[in-house]
Amino acid sequence: MAASATFFAVGAPVTRADIPVLCADLAELVRGRGGGVVVCDVAGVVRPDVVTVEALARLRLTARRHGWSLVVTGAGPDLLELVRLLGLTDGLLQAGRQVEQREEAGGVEEVVDGRDSPR
Repeated sequence: MAASATFFAVGAPVTRADIPVLCADLAELVRGRGGGVVVCDVAGVVRPDVVTVEALARLRLTARRHGWSLVVTGAGPDLLELVRLLGLTDGLLQAGRQVEQREEAGGVEEVVDGRDSPR
């Protein structure tokens, strides 16, 4: 059975005061719905900053608390670079794999082939 996908968008600008509201909105969206993948669209983030990255990290924690994983999509080069500089690439962008524009986000599932050697 494929994992359920839910879509959540983060627009710009994001302030520290917005973070608890975003987390509450996400919690309300996924509460009681089992588990799956939250596809967090950040294409609306024009000028990302440290607060934007903090918001994404807190959203990821909120999703995990409710049994969901969070995948970020639509990240521009500035946000990608900022996440990389802060050392959070594995935590925010690789945990569930960044969804590329040409891929379908629904039913996101990563399959590991036992014949592949670990890196």
